[in-house]
Amino acid sequence: MLNIEKKQKGEKAEILLDGRLDTVTAPELEEELKKIYPETSELVIDFEKLEYISSAGLRVLLSAQKVMNTRGTLIIRKVNETVKEIFDVTGFSEILTVE
Repeated sequence: MLNIEKKQKGEKAEILLDGRLDTVTAPELEEELKKIYPETSELVIDFEKLEYISSAGLRVLLSAQKVMNTRGTLIIRKVNETVKEIFDVTGFSEILTVE
């Protein structure tokens, strides 16, 4: 299960994820991102409460990075050790801006 909380202020959007970003929940995040792309130049995704990310979740992040490269910035915040390790192993640490 994944809970997605959105905060939009002008061109800055923040998404807080709580739960698991996997094959079942990745399409939900993808749909939410598609809704906010048009008016967003700075996107922050908060991983503080994200427990797990699968390859499906990684694909959504890669797609978001590609979209935001043409519009502004994407920042991933508060990544736990488990997710950080997945980013490191897959090379996503080099692709994404992780704070």
